[in-house]
Amino acid sequence: MTRLETILSTRHGVATLCDADPRRVGRLAALTGQYCEVSGFPYPLGTGTRMQAENGDFAEGEVVGFQGQRAIIQPLGDVGNIASGAAVYPNGRHDMIEVGEELLGRVIDAKGRPLDGGIMPSCSGRQKIAGEDSNPLDRGRVVRAMDTGVRAINALLTIGEGQRVAIVAGSGVGKSVLMGQILQGIDADIIVIGLIGERAREVSDFVEGKLTPDIRHKSVVVAVTADQVPLLRLRAAMRATAIAEYFAHQGKRVLLMIDSLTRIAHAQREIGLAMGEPPTMKGYTPSALALIPQLVERAGVDRRSGGSITAIYTVLADGGDLEDPVVDAARAIVDGHIILSRTLAESSIFPAIDVGRSLSRLMPDIVDRVHLAAAARFRQLWSSYEQNSDLVMLGAYAPGSDAVLDDAIAQRPAMLNFITQPMQSVAPFADARAELVEGMGA
Repeated sequence: MTRLETILSTRHGVATLCDADPRRVGRLAALTGQYCEVSGFPYPLGTGTRMQAENGDFAEGEVVGFQGQRAIIQPLGDVGNIASGAAVYPNGRHDMIEVGEELLGRVIDAKGRPLDGGIMPSCSGRQKIAGEDSNPLDRGRVVRAMDTGVRAINALLTIGEGQRVAIVAGSGVGKSVLMGQILQGIDADIIVIGLIGERAREVSDFVEGKLTPDIRHKSVVVAVTADQVPLLRLRAAMRATAIAEYFAHQGKRVLLMIDSLTRIAHAQREIGLAMGEPPTMKGYTPSALALIPQLVERAGVDRRSGGSITAIYTVLADGGDLEDPVVDAARAIVDGHIILSRTLAESSIFPAIDVGRSLSRLMPDIVDRVHLAAAARFRQLWSSYEQNSDLVMLGAYAPGSDAVLDDAIAQRPAMLNFITQPMQSVAPFADARAELVEGMGA
């Protein structure tokens, strides 16, 4: 039904122009790169738009900023047929999304459209895509361990329900392998996965190779590929987080996996630079780094519903630089970080977790004293060997000079065997704890 038909059908068929809300129609004044400048369009940030092409089609977009009296619009599709002076119409707000049980088992894009060949999900629930202002006292403490099925994490870097964790690594070090292992063994009611800025092949591989039927039926995947505009990459991450919030409000234990936080920051950097923000270290704008805590702080334990969002974010360390601004910003806000080692990966040790540089800040609140002491002993031996590995490899170390290092050298094969785990295997939390305590003599 057209807008005019809607008006004419009101008041029992009596035409009433008073029922029509006034709309301002803007005009395309400039197109620079991926962004349009529109004059005569006094609508707030986040307003959806429809831009009319010369062939009669419409290109959707969204207001992302302002330059003087002009609105800056990010088109969400092809603008090849858009000409100067094209009419730009408001198209509602994009701040609410549909959510519900109907999303389980589905793969959708940043706009909520199906990518799996199924019908468009019809959900009755509504959720703010950017989240709601929350009282910090509504966040509960993280006191209960979550079984990930990964021996090294369960035993040495125990994660709790509602904890936020970053997996940090360079390219090709095994982030996807570790994500797959966690999916196989995680003890969660609902799994929400955001694949942000991935190659199309990687999305297909992830969905078909890592989401087994047992996992797929309780999962929602939000995917957007690297060739999509920055705004869609941001919206995909926010949509995945909003879906996780909806299920947590229903009292569910939710696992949220976002791959990757770095590509989200890249997307915001593109928008920020186009808006004239000053670049800082490595070209990141202030808004790009500010977006990370805004996204991460939406996960946690909800005291009101009893539900929780346990969030795992991958962070790509550009060039293997662990001092990268995104890595620093992520480590500052999450409750733990897992560093993957290229050296271990090149030795075919997977998951390639560098135990000495990884940390779960909440582990002391989650595990018992015996478990904590065994994990501390493992970390001590691991760090001692890493600090003196050059001496050991050159044969310059004299046995008996350091009792801790002597023990570390003797235990090194057993420790490497402990963290190594085949892709399809699952190591329950209780078994991992018992093996660690026995091996460390605690």
